[in-house]
Amino acid sequence: MELYIPIAILVGLVLLLAVFFYYVPLLLWVSALVSGVHISLIQLVLMRIRKVPPTVIVQALIEAHKAGLKDIRRDELEAHYLAGGHVQKVVHALVSANKANINLTFQMATAIDLAGRDVFEAVQMSVNPRVIDTPPVTAVAKNGIQLIAKARVTVRANIRQLVGGAGEETVLARVGEGIVSSIGSSESHERVLENPDSISKVVLSKGLDSGTAFEILSIDIADIDVGKNIGAALQMDQANADKNIAQAKAEERRAMAVALEQEMKAKAQEARARVIEAEAEVPKAMAEAFRNGNLGIMDYVRYKNVEADTAMRQSIAGPQAQRKDSK
Repeated sequence: MELYIPIAILVGLVLLLAVFFYYVPLLLWVSALVSGVHISLIQLVLMRIRKVPPTVIVQALIEAHKAGLKDIRRDELEAHYLAGGHVQKVVHALVSANKANINLTFQMATAIDLAGRDVFEAVQMSVNPRVIDTPPVTAVAKNGIQLIAKARVTVRANIRQLVGGAGEETVLARVGEGIVSSIGSSESHERVLENPDSISKVVLSKGLDSGTAFEILSIDIADIDVGKNIGAALQMDQANADKNIAQAKAEERRAMAVALEQEMKAKAQEARARVIEAEAEVPKAMAEAFRNGNLGIMDYVRYKNVEADTAMRQSIAGPQAQRKDSK
């Protein structure tokens, strides 16, 4: 029983020392003093209470002090950490910008970081420009020949436009639009193949990097392939369309002619029916004339003779006579 008491005291003492050194980071404070960073031990304890890791803040201050950045303060780093920023990336970016003579302030760096962009990568891109390959861009020259172009765009980050500036997709879209416009304004595809640098000059003159987070340094045409003859294909499609329209109009005229023929046949049948109906009334009229005394026997005989003479003449002037007349 007597052995358990010293062990309990020892465990309690170890726990107490662990808690003490957790809230009072003496080694970190000594490291800061040795590096030339003046920070009080009480501030390190208060960082623990504010749930700010003292190691991150002290290491950032040491790096900034060694790089010659004197205007970075502890409370600003704490505020940026509590706002959800990356303290180490911001300090790395400031050190790199200072070595590369890039005008980057602490406020600007923290704003870029809080905007969701990698500020350290942006500074590196400002020092070492990046090459972006555009997807194949299809365009048609004035002579109807399709060209498929690929370009390489060399860009560097525009630090002042990183907050609120358009991204890489916008730059690629604008470059593609410029390539289409340049090829489309060429008289023939042969001119484009002879002078591909003309595309680069036209595209660069448009100021495509305005309002973006990048600055376009150069646009180089990597490859141009000849595609389809779009002009000929369009002419063939137009010819087929015209042919279909002409066929439709001819069919419409034929249908109208057939309808007119049917109408004329109907009118002829109607006229024949009226003639037959009128001829059926002749015997009735003659009978009525006999009864009224308006027609005599001699008149009827003469009528029959005229009718027989007409029938004979029609038989003589039949189909053969009509063929002779036609000849």
